[in-house]
Amino acid sequence: MLDHYRMFADYNRWANRRVYAAVSELSDSEYREDKGAFFGSLHGTLNHILVADRIWMKRFTNEGEAPSRLDAILHEDLNGLTAARVAEDERIIAWIDSLDEERLARHFTYSPLTNPVEVTERLARTLAHFFNHQTHHRGQAHATLTALKHPSLTLDLVSFLRTEGKKWAD
Repeated sequence: MLDHYRMFADYNRWANRRVYAAVSELSDSEYREDKGAFFGSLHGTLNHILVADRIWMKRFTNEGEAPSRLDAILHEDLNGLTAARVAEDERIIAWIDSLDEERLARHFTYSPLTNPVEVTERLARTLAHFFNHQTHHRGQAHATLTALKHPSLTLDLVSFLRTEGKKWAD
């Protein structure tokens, strides 16, 4: 499982780079236009993905800042958000690289923001949610880009494995 999560951390960085490169081609009004995604615009969606990652990383590591709202806007400008995204992706990779199989099997307790009761699960299961959540909202960002009449992106894991992620394809 550890290699599986390391692959997902690497894939996450690759997919985020692709999304952010596409978004950087937009006008500011397109970037902020509400196209009906759960967090409205690309601005809201990309901020939310970073918000959620910071919340989870604070839970996992007891380090860093964790917003108290899922719709928090951490960066008003795309350049600041992009820099924060790059740093968070590297933080995620470094933390995943620090884990071992024993740690993945241990139980992990946290309190969700939306229903603040203690939840205890195996860390591996929680990591599955962590990476799935990112993919889910990147899909909304992709849909928003296409709704804005911009080219579709290839974000499939298999595409990553055939290109930059060849080391994980064995």
